[in-house]
Amino acid sequence: MIELVEKAMMVGMGALSLSQKKAEELLQELKTRCNVSEEEGKALLERMQQFADENQKKFTSLAQEEVKKTYERMGLVEREEFEKLRKKVTLLEKRLKDAGK
Repeated sequence: MIELVEKAMMVGMGALSLSQKKAEELLQELKTRCNVSEEEGKALLERMQQFADENQKKFTSLAQEEVKKTYERMGLVEREEFEKLRKKVTLLEKRLKDAGK
């Protein structure tokens, strides 16, 4: 029973990639060990998958924010900003060259 709960928690946390086969195995375990109907089991798996998806999105967002903060603390610019500056420098160099003729 503990293994079943542990598997369910890992799925919920997004730590386990839930393939169709794994989902069917977990659903079968829920049905046999916990007397859960197939509909209840499927609903539970769906909720857990949604929870895992939401947590993955939150984690990605938090990671991006931390990277951005680290860039700012280090005085670095993002690639997009760097490319804008590169184009601006190229344009200014061209203007200087043209003005010197």
